[in-house]
Amino acid sequence: MSRTAGTTVDGGRPVASGRGASPLERVTVNLTSRASRALEATVGLTGDSKTDSINRALTVYAYIEQVLQQGGSITVQETPDAPPQKLVIF
Repeated sequence: MSRTAGTTVDGGRPVASGRGASPLERVTVNLTSRASRALEATVGLTGDSKTDSINRALTVYAYIEQVLQQGGSITVQETPDAPPQKLVIF
């Protein structure tokens, strides 16, 4: 195995190293302008890379969909004094 750019390459296939390591999959994504702006905003707010932001977004989205599919709901409270409201995915 050889090591490059934070991944270990095993037989030509990149394998993530470190805590929670799993094989990496390269995907090409075409973002709408709205999604592109949201990605830039997320990177600016968190300081995370675009890759980390997309990975986190997909993980959160999968969790939300799982909760909704099981008949649950998720609420958000936009400010400390605002009442909680049911999250609506658009």
